[in-house]
Amino acid sequence: MQLFYTVRPGDTLYQIARRWELPVESLIAANNLSTPNSIYVGQQLSVPPGVDVIRVKPGDTVYQISQNFGVPTSVIIQSNNLQPPYLIQAGQLLKVPPGVPYYVVQPGDTLFQIASRFNVMTGGSSNFELIMKANNLSSSVISPGMHLVIPYAPPGDRGLLAYTSNRSGSYDIWIYNPSNGLNQPLTNGLAESYSTPFWSPDSTKIAFVGKKAILNILNLVDNSIAKIDQFADGLGVFLDWSPNSQEIVYTKTNGLVIYNVITHRARILNAPGATDAQWFPSGTELLFQASDTKGVSQLFRMKTNGTGKVQVTRNTGGRLNNVRLSPDGTYALYTTPGVSISIIYSVNLATGNVIEVKGGPLAKNYFPTWSPDSSTIAYSATALENLGYFSLIRTSGRQGMNEVTRAISDCFATPVTWSPDSRKIAYLSGCKQQGSSSEIWLVDLTHPVPIRLVEGGSITALQWSPLPITFLKKTYSNSVYKVRFQYPSHWQRVNDERYEGEDGFFQISAIASDQSIDVVCQNEAFHQLNPYGTQPRIQHTRIGNQPACLIFPSQDQPAEMRNQAALIVRYPTPIVIDGTHYQYFILWADQNHIIEIGNSLTFQ
Repeated sequence: MQLFYTVRPGDTLYQIARRWELPVESLIAANNLSTPNSIYVGQQLSVPPGVDVIRVKPGDTVYQISQNFGVPTSVIIQSNNLQPPYLIQAGQLLKVPPGVPYYVVQPGDTLFQIASRFNVMTGGSSNFELIMKANNLSSSVISPGMHLVIPYAPPGDRGLLAYTSNRSGSYDIWIYNPSNGLNQPLTNGLAESYSTPFWSPDSTKIAFVGKKAILNILNLVDNSIAKIDQFADGLGVFLDWSPNSQEIVYTKTNGLVIYNVITHRARILNAPGATDAQWFPSGTELLFQASDTKGVSQLFRMKTNGTGKVQVTRNTGGRLNNVRLSPDGTYALYTTPGVSISIIYSVNLATGNVIEVKGGPLAKNYFPTWSPDSSTIAYSATALENLGYFSLIRTSGRQGMNEVTRAISDCFATPVTWSPDSRKIAYLSGCKQQGSSSEIWLVDLTHPVPIRLVEGGSITALQWSPLPITFLKKTYSNSVYKVRFQYPSHWQRVNDERYEGEDGFFQISAIASDQSIDVVCQNEAFHQLNPYGTQPRIQHTRIGNQPACLIFPSQDQPAEMRNQAALIVRYPTPIVIDGTHYQYFILWADQNHIIEIGNSLTFQ
C-alpha cells in the first residue's frame, strides 16, 4: 500500500524528496503534479520508497526525529516495534517511513479521481475498483474524512516477467503478467535460489539451471520441460539464446557449448576458461570472456564454427565480469575488477574504445543490462551502507552519459530487466534487515513513479520477455468446429465451447448463412439485444487468407457481457454439423484477448 506524507509549512518538494533520498521526479510523478511548486499545507502526498532508515545520534528522541521528518511519532513507534517509554540508543538504525498507510478523503474527491491522482492505473485507465476491493467498499460512494488504503495496480504492460521465487514453498520459475496482475508458477520444485530464467528471443521458451545444477528448457507452448545438461555448480551460469531461438550457448571448463534444442545435438568450441558467451545478432558469431596468452582477462569474438577468433579488448587490469552484448551487436558492457569494487565499462566493438560509466557513490555497480533498443544501460549501484543496505536503480547512455537515478531499492544490489519497449525497468526490493528480496517493482522512465508488482516469498532473479506477449498459452482444438487456436493457459474449461478466467473468456460457434461477410458481421454487431452496445465498431480483416471481421463493443455495452468482442471468419470449406452446413466460424472473447487469440486461429 502507498504511504502518505502531509505537507507542513515551509515544505518544498525538493526538501521532502531529499529527506528520503528520492529523485524529486519520482515524487512529482507519484502525485501527478502538473505544477510541482504549488503544493500546499495539509496536502497529502504519496511518497515512493526511498531511504527510510537513519542512524540515531546522541541525544536523539523519537519525538525530535518525528518533528525533523514531519511524520507522526506513532508511525516511527509502530515501524520499529518500540515499547514504552520508547527509548532509542545512539548508533541504532531506526526506520522512519514517510507517512501513514492511508489517504484521508477530501471534499469533492471521487474514487476515479483518487485512482488517477495516485497512479492506480491499468493500461492507462483509472482502476478505482482496486481501491474499492482493498477497502472492502460495497459501492464507489465515499465521504470526506474516510481513511482509504491506496494499493498498487498492475500497469497493463505487454510482455511477461519470469522470476525465481519460493513463494509456494520451493524455488520455482514463476510468471507475472503486468496486464492483469496474475502470478503463475511454471515449474514444480525444479528451481534453486540461484536459478535465473533466460527467455528465447521468440518468447516461447525459458532456459534455467535448477535442481542438481541441471540445465532445463521449458517450452511454454506445450508446457514440456527438457533436461539437456548438468554443471558441476549451477551458481552464476550464464545462458544465451541464438537469434532464431533454436540454440543456446553456455560455457563449461572445456569450452563453449552450443546446444540445438530442436535436434538435441551439442557441439563444443575450443575456448578454455571462457565465460559469458553470447550471440551476435547475425547468429554466426559469438562474444565471450577468456584469458589471453598472458593470462589477462579479455573479450573475444569467434565464429560459431570455431574459426576467426579475434581479441576485442586490450585490458591490463582485473577480470572482466558480467559481460553483456548490446542487442544490436555494436557495444559490450562488463564490470571490473570484482565484487567489493565494481565499475562498469562500455566497449565500442568497432573501434575498441572503452568508456567508464561513472556509476554510484561507492563504486559498487552491479547487473548492468542493455535496453532492447541498445540505447541505454540500466544497473543497480550500492549506496548508504552505513544505513543498512540500499541500492540506486540507475540508467546511463551507452557511452556513459546522462546518468540518472530512477528509483531506490532496499537491497544491497538487485538485478534489473527492461520491458520490450525499452521504457520500463523492473527490479527487486523488500530486503528486510539485509535478507533476501521479497518484492518486484517497476519504474517507467517517462513517468518515474515506482509501482510494486509482486510481493511475497524470496525472489532472486527476474527477466522480462523479449516480445510483448500478453499471456502464457495453451492450444485449444475442436474437431466439431474444425478449429485450433491458443488461449491463456490459466483459463478453465466451462464446457467444450467455452473457457473462462478472472481476466477474460472465449466461446465458439458457427453461423449458417449464404450472405456476404459484410452482412453477417453487420447482423451480429447490431443484434436487437445490443450485446455489443448501441454503437459497436466493425473492423474488416483477414485470418489465414480468409475474409473476416472483428466486432468491438461501444462504451454502453452491458456490464454482464464482460467486455465481449467477436471475430467472424469465413470457413475455407463449409463444415457440416448435424446435417446443417455452416459457412462462418464465430469466436467471442473479451476485447483484451480477441486479437491475440484470433491471430493464432487455424482451420483443421
